[in-house]
Amino acid sequence: MKAASVGQLLLVGVPGPELEVATARLFRAIQPGGYILFGRNLRTPKQLRKLTDDLRDLSHEEPVITIDQEGGRVSRLRLIGNEPPNAQQLREKGDVGLVRQHGTLTGQLLRLFGFNLDLCPVLDLSFDDEADNSLRGRCYGRTVEQVVELAGAFDEALRVTGMLSCGKHFPGYAAAGLDPHHELPKINRTRSELERAELAVFRAFSHRVSSIMVCHAWYPAFDASRLPASLSRNVVTGLLRGELGFGGLVMTDDLDMGAVLNEVTFEDAIRNAIYAGNDLAMICHRVTLAAGAVAVLDRLDPRRLERALEAVERFRTQLAPPTAFSEQAFEDLDERVWKLRVAVLGAERAAERSLEDGKRSPVETY
Repeated sequence: MKAASVGQLLLVGVPGPELEVATARLFRAIQPGGYILFGRNLRTPKQLRKLTDDLRDLSHEEPVITIDQEGGRVSRLRLIGNEPPNAQQLREKGDVGLVRQHGTLTGQLLRLFGFNLDLCPVLDLSFDDEADNSLRGRCYGRTVEQVVELAGAFDEALRVTGMLSCGKHFPGYAAAGLDPHHELPKINRTRSELERAELAVFRAFSHRVSSIMVCHAWYPAFDASRLPASLSRNVVTGLLRGELGFGGLVMTDDLDMGAVLNEVTFEDAIRNAIYAGNDLAMICHRVTLAAGAVAVLDRLDPRRLERALEAVERFRTQLAPPTAFSEQAFEDLDERVWKLRVAVLGAERAAERSLEDGKRSPVETY
């Protein structure tokens, strides 16, 4: 199988705000299935749109171009515009109409900048709004019903704009006591506990969201041996695809996180991600290793690769082209984001940012 084909199973980061010659050469050679952008890639509205256009120009097939644009501290676009309210703030306001506005504005902004997939909504329950597990402020509810209603409103409004969505972090990360950016959490929830809460949410969304991201946490309820869910065939193929019947695109969370780096080799992470049943393996930061990942993929069982490649191709048929860009269009949408922020938080609180610069957690800048 040609390297350009198996490269379609990679979702890779981009080193900086513009494509350097070496990076462009790498991407042109391996033809990744998609690209994920972070704060390091954003400087100005015009620059951002040029970057996504340049990534398209390198690709033989329409690529997935994605970003984490949730709201609050996990809003990459806050670096060039206003910061939308986060999921918890919207939940506490209690107005579903404002959640729908947030979904609509998010989709319109992202299409303006050339994105076609938002890694959103977060479908995790919040068992503790102050937990130090990377989910603070990002959860739409403390009950199954709350998450289904509010995350569902965001997801529906987002997809109406033409953007595709991604439910995360399967199979439910709420009980984690550690941040997977640093190390692998162990989630000691029984199968019945998971069924009543975390899995009840994902079952409700299994035929709604466009894609699902599998998290890096170990669930003894599914795997007796220490193993991230993202690399577990029991979780990805057995549970998500088999029991929940999810037929959309499945991707790992970033394989550059400590929860994976500290547990398995890079080669094993790529191999096990595909063998587990994922369609896209995500490499956000060690971008130069993407060529090595292609070499690993080229040695895998062609039958496993064909399944994943077919899933990526099906997903590609749903990707909407970007809308026409103008500075004025961005300014108009950005003003509407500010008005939404004021409607949710009030004028005084709206003037405050999530966290001061220099005090951000990994999830904001990762």
